[in-house]
Amino acid sequence: MSIRVAAVQAEPVWLDAKATVEKTIALIAEAAAGGADLLAFPETWIPGYPVFLWSYPVYLQQEFVARYHANSLTVSGEQMARIREAAAEHSITVVLGYSEKSGGSLYMAQSIIGPDGRILLHRRKLKPTHVERALFGESDGSGIKVVDTALGRLGALNCAEHLQPLTKYAMYSQNEQIHVAAWPCLGILGREPALSPESIMAASQTYALEGGVFVITSSQIMSDDGARAFPDASGGPTPVYTGGGGFARVYGPNSGLVTEPLPPTQEGIVYADIDLSSIDLAKNTLDPAGHYARPDVLRLLFNATPATPVTSDDAPDKGREQDFPPPKHDSPAATDLPAPSQGATGR
Repeated sequence: MSIRVAAVQAEPVWLDAKATVEKTIALIAEAAAGGADLLAFPETWIPGYPVFLWSYPVYLQQEFVARYHANSLTVSGEQMARIREAAAEHSITVVLGYSEKSGGSLYMAQSIIGPDGRILLHRRKLKPTHVERALFGESDGSGIKVVDTALGRLGALNCAEHLQPLTKYAMYSQNEQIHVAAWPCLGILGREPALSPESIMAASQTYALEGGVFVITSSQIMSDDGARAFPDASGGPTPVYTGGGGFARVYGPNSGLVTEPLPPTQEGIVYADIDLSSIDLAKNTLDPAGHYARPDVLRLLFNATPATPVTSDDAPDKGREQDFPPPKHDSPAATDLPAPSQGATGR
C-alpha cells in the first residue's frame, strides 16, 4: 500500500497563535489537495519557537514570556478544535507541534490528530533542551509512545529528543513504522556545530537507519523580517539569526533520502510516497530492538507510567490519557487511493 506523507517547511507568524492557526489550517488544506495522508508540523510551530530564549538575558525576556503564555494553546481549547476540524474536513492525519498551556505552565507538546479529528496521542517533550528549561516544564514516559493508525504505527519526538539514545531505543522497541521528527527554527544558531542544520539532519537520518523507520522531518524557517520580531538594541535582527533554516525531507528505513529538498529559505510542503513493506528488508539487515539486540548484555529500563504532582484515592492518576471527543464536523477516514508521484511544492 502506498502512503503519501508530507512535511511542512514554513515560517510561523511569530508570537501570534491566531494567525498561525489560520496558516496551519491553510497548510492542512494544501497538503490534502496534494494527496497527502499525513502532514507533519515543526516543534512549537504555534506560536513559533521562542527565539527570545537565546537572544536576551533573562531579565529582558519578561515581555516575550508574557506574550508567549498568552499565545500558547490548550489541548481542549477553541484553536485546537479548529485544527482538529480541519483534519477531519480533509480526512488527513496531522502531527502538530505547539506550545501547550496547562494551568500556569507551558509544555513543548505534540498531538497526533487522526483523519476523523480525534487526538490519537498527546505528548510533551520529555526534557526541554538547555535554555528551553527556563520556559517549559518536563514530561514523563507516557509520551514516549507509538500508536496504531490506519496508516501504520506512528510516533513523534521533538528536536533534541533525537539525541537521547535511550528515548530512541524505547521508540524503536514499539515497532514504529512512521516517525515525525519535529524540529524548531533552524534559521538560528546555524554556526554552532552541535545545533547546525547539518548535525540535525544527521540525527534524523540516523534515526531512520537505527529504527528501520520512515522519518519525516519538519522545520521552521526564519526570514529577515521574522528575525526582527526579536530585535537587538538597534532594532535589527536577533543576533542568533543565521537565515533560512528550511530542512523538510523524508528518509527511508535504509536511511536514504526519498524527497527532493526545497531551498532552505523557501516555504512549502515536501511530499513522499512510501511503502511500509520496505521496512522488512531494512530490518533484515539491522534491527537493534529485535534480532540485532543482546538483552543478555544490555537492556533498557523504561518507565512509561504517567506522573502528576497530585494523585487522589478517588481519581487515579491517568496523566494525559484523556478521551478527547471528536470535533463537530464528521468526516470519512483517509482513503487508500493511489497518490501522485513524490516531489516538493513551494510558494
